[in-house]
Amino acid sequence: MSELIIGPLLRHVGETTATIWMETDGPCTVEVLGHSTHTFHVAGHHYALVIVGGLQPGTRHEYDVRVDGVVRWPDAALGLPASSVRTLRPPALASEHPLRILFGSCRIAAPHEPPWTLQLAHDPRGRGVDAIYAHARRMAARPVDEWADLLVFLGDQMYADDSSPQARRRIEEKRRVEPADERLPPELVDGFEEFTWLYHESWSSPWERWLLSVVPSVMIFDDHEMIDDWNISASWVSDIRRERWWQQHVTGGLMTYWIYQHLGNQSPDDIASEGMLAALLDADDGASLLRAWAMNTDERTPVDGGYRFSFARHLGRTKLVIVDSRCGRVLEPDQRSMIDEVEWEWIVDQCHEDVDHLLIGTSLPAFTPGGLHDVEVWSDAVGEGAWGRRPAGLQQRAMERVRRGLDLEDWPAFSRSFDALVGLIAAIGRGEAGRVAPASICVLSGDIHFSYQAEIHYPASQRMDSRVHQLVSSPIRNTLTSFERFGMRVMLTRPMTFVGRALRRAARRRRADVRWKIDHGPLWANGIGQLVIEGRSARARFEQSSPDGSGAATLTTAFDIDLTG
Repeated sequence: MSELIIGPLLRHVGETTATIWMETDGPCTVEVLGHSTHTFHVAGHHYALVIVGGLQPGTRHEYDVRVDGVVRWPDAALGLPASSVRTLRPPALASEHPLRILFGSCRIAAPHEPPWTLQLAHDPRGRGVDAIYAHARRMAARPVDEWADLLVFLGDQMYADDSSPQARRRIEEKRRVEPADERLPPELVDGFEEFTWLYHESWSSPWERWLLSVVPSVMIFDDHEMIDDWNISASWVSDIRRERWWQQHVTGGLMTYWIYQHLGNQSPDDIASEGMLAALLDADDGASLLRAWAMNTDERTPVDGGYRFSFARHLGRTKLVIVDSRCGRVLEPDQRSMIDEVEWEWIVDQCHEDVDHLLIGTSLPAFTPGGLHDVEVWSDAVGEGAWGRRPAGLQQRAMERVRRGLDLEDWPAFSRSFDALVGLIAAIGRGEAGRVAPASICVLSGDIHFSYQAEIHYPASQRMDSRVHQLVSSPIRNTLTSFERFGMRVMLTRPMTFVGRALRRAARRRRADVRWKIDHGPLWANGIGQLVIEGRSARARFEQSSPDGSGAATLTTAFDIDLTG
């Protein structure tokens, strides 16, 4: 008799449909709300995505999960509220109820227990209180009407290059039997099977399982789901592909990402049109099919026309567009961009819509603070030859060491894409093409390991009708060491702002037309951001997680911002 290993995860929810994802320990039939499907098989693992249809808009439906007819979820011993699907209201009625969206990034797996702040080498228990865990505990005690409507994970949902002590023990045991390439970093998971262990660790705690069973979620990757600096430059790609272990590693990472994260990002219509799920259901073992897809996807990374991981969600009168800022890059010299032209045109089309609020989610910040923006612009300019390409590329090699050492890979480090994003927001914020401009345009990001809000100010000649904000929520659980925090604080100082400005000017790059600074923050502790949208009004609340007086996980509000007033 099959059991659930992880899940259920409530993923895509519309007005009349929902998808529920899970992994089981064997082949079986899974049923939710009267809709059933058989599991699909990949390399010894069994998964199901139940697509539920025929629901009524704006209604709540409690559900259980039946595996071969036996109820396997919920677990009554946990004493938690029932899992349920809450369908979206039609746009015309969306303003009758606040829309609550949680967002954040950078979450490392670790036990939920004291000592929360213990600092031990390679021990993630020293990364502080998990904000998702703290939020789940609080949410369970609140009325359903106050629960979040969507959870947006903005990258680094797990760390393939910084695995937990438990995962490392499993890796060591496995490699005693199956030796790995001698050049493979010992802390790095390798191949499909080891990647699955990370997802099991991240999603197996009862509190996370319950939260993810009641709050729909969307997810986009960042570098640590694969390896630090993933696709930072063309030379990085060239270097990593010379490593014999890389092909197995990147293939396993992409395979698991598609199964555990990307499949649930898609709507039922998108799933049907793509056909991948149908092909996996028809296969005895879909490993070879998915492996071929992953190898092709990685091979096309530095060129146009790769697989589109970006996606969008309609949330009543709010539109969420999630942008892949990691795998879809163009990295050839003189053509560096965050996204290829075809995918960028798709993003532009998705953003041009008659909505009250536009949310653009991207793992990497677009509007970086202090001197960081100009330093990244400088790195992009010099890397492309602003100071010449001789002698023998020594300058470019030196610049590459700086780029990788300082992680200079946010949107300003891809200047063409940064300028295109600024222009896109301007066009939408002015209400072009006869549309009423959204009340707010928010760029939601993570990665940087501190949280902040910055309002983006366009020149008066732009006549912007929308308020524009960069909202960064990071980390959920992975606080910086004291040394790392000191380095980031230095980058935010006024002297470093002057240094960055001088470097940018020396590279003959103009200053950005828009202006911004950190208005609230930076926050260095673990935390989670929340948007609350009502009609054409919107607020952002940033909360930090910490132990209370008794040592239990709790959340406290750091700042609450009116985004549209």
